[in-house]
Formats: sequence, structure tokens, C-alpha cells
Amino acid sequence: MAISKTLLASLLISFFVLCFAELFDTMMITNIVENSLTDEKIDCDGACDLRCKLSSRPNLCKRACGTCCARCNCVPPGTSGNYDVCPCYRDMTTHGGRHKCP
Repeated sequence: MAISKTLLASLLISFFVLCFAELFDTMMITNIVENSLTDEKIDCDGACDLRCKLSSRPNLCKRACGTCCARCNCVPPGTSGNYDVCPCYRDMTTHGGRHKCP
């Protein structure tokens, strides 16, 4: 009986910790997006330098990133992926239907 109470308590605590972690992650993403939607312009050159630092074609990457940043005022963190942080950046495509933004 004592083991089942301990197990139930552990599961309940784990559930609350996971819910809190997911809520915190959602709040962080919302905060990043809201900050990107403000009137303040971000430093596109600096953000694109970070985004394109591992690219095999850094000049092309920076040019495309700069265009996307100027239009969206947002660059996802990291060197690739994380497109959910910047929906405008994620949804921009070329005439051929491919992703425009690196």
C-alpha cells in the first residue's frame, strides 16, 4: 500500500513538472514572437551572421536571410530550424515554392 501511494505521488509530481515545463516553453516562444512584432527593428546583420555562420554558402545565406529579416523583423534562433518562432520567416517562399529563408 505504501509503495502504491509513493508511486502515485511520484507520478502526480512528474505530471505537474511536465505541465509546468511545457507552459514555460510556450510562454518563452510567445514572448519571443511578441517582441519580434514590436515596432523596434532588430539588427538583421547580426542576427543573419549568427544564422548563417555554419552555411556552406555564407554570402548567399546572409543575402536571403537579410531579405527575410527586413520583411519579417524576425530571425529564428540557431543556425537552422526553429521556424515556428517566426511564422513570417517560415512561410516566405520563392517563385518555385521553395523556402526562401535559410
